[in-house]
Amino acid sequence: MDDLKFVQRCIKGDKGAWDEFLNKYSRLIYSYIFNVINFKGHTLTQANIEDLFQEIIYSLITDNFKKLRSFKGLNGCSLASWLRQLTINFTIDELRKLKTPPLSLEEESEDRFSLKEIIADNAQIQSEQVLDKEKLSSLTDCIKRLDTDDRYFLELNINRSLSLEELKDYFGVSRGAIDMRKSRIIQRLKECFKDKGFIEII
Repeated sequence: MDDLKFVQRCIKGDKGAWDEFLNKYSRLIYSYIFNVINFKGHTLTQANIEDLFQEIIYSLITDNFKKLRSFKGLNGCSLASWLRQLTINFTIDELRKLKTPPLSLEEESEDRFSLKEIIADNAQIQSEQVLDKEKLSSLTDCIKRLDTDDRYFLELNINRSLSLEELKDYFGVSRGAIDMRKSRIIQRLKECFKDKGFIEII
């Protein structure tokens, strides 16, 4: 049975399917919680980790499985890969709350400037420069067209603020491989942006 059909069984209240889900993916979720905690240099108690696990599971089933329903298996994304990204993002968000208050998504965020810097190959950008709505919409669409792994790379590098040096250690590859991957993603975004009629991204 493919992942999407399996998720549909869980959503429809199939207890056997949900038990199978927990048996199959609980260890994976715990594993990535531990990986993020260790990678970010935090020390949490077993009770804290258990709380994180329960919150992730609760986030999947609350509001009639709203979050789990969002899994579509697009672009070859497996349920395991989707849960991995969800767990990493959720855990990083929770660790950040221990150190700094959450940023409002409505603010002119550092993330947006960071994204522009990456696409511009880290060119100097003045603080008053912002993407207009049309360019931002086009850029967002171009990012959506990337494959799952490349979007995940951007998520960690931009939205989760992991440096390229940290990503090197996280993925267990050389810095050269990380730089090459970044350049390839940037080039794809530039080509997509150009196809939309823009000469430059910023």
